[in-house]
Amino acid sequence: MLKNVVTILFIIVSVVITVIILMQQGKDAGLGSLSGQVSDTYWAKHKGRSKEGVLGRLTAVLVVLFFFFAAVLNIGSF
Repeated sequence: MLKNVVTILFIIVSVVITVIILMQQGKDAGLGSLSGQVSDTYWAKHKGRSKEGVLGRLTAVLVVLFFFFAAVLNIGSF
């Protein structure tokens, strides 16, 4: 019973990770990266509060959950 619940959660987390990764923008380096300049703009300072910042943190949390559920399922397979 518990293995079925963990398996379903594992599948849900896997699908959500896939969707969130596909929603993220590519990390294109602009022309400013050619000269090695660091931008000190409002956008650079508050990037964590933007959509990309939230998606990045959510991806990290879901990846940790993914590995946790994978480990639990692996331990339960003995």
